[in-house]
Amino acid sequence: MSEGALLAIVGQALLLLVKVAGPFLAVSLVVGLLVSIFQSLTQIQDYTLTFAPKALALALVMVVAGHWIIAQLVSYTDTLYLGIPKLIAGA
Repeated sequence: MSEGALLAIVGQALLLLVKVAGPFLAVSLVVGLLVSIFQSLTQIQDYTLTFAPKALALALVMVVAGHWIIAQLVSYTDTLYLGIPKLIAGA
């Protein structure tokens, strides 16, 4: 396996990581910001108030984007498996 092929695989994996984790991170950031603003306005300092909305929002993201995420992971895995003969032949 050449260095170029390995770097291409790692690059694709990192890009997939960003694409899959992006929706979760964005929703968590927005919900956390909204809850923080709400807590600042009402002066409520309850730890469960920050956890529960984030958990519900992330569960909703999983329901909405779960099929797309699994399709991305399966597509990447298929690409890796189909590329094994070319990697072996190039070695």
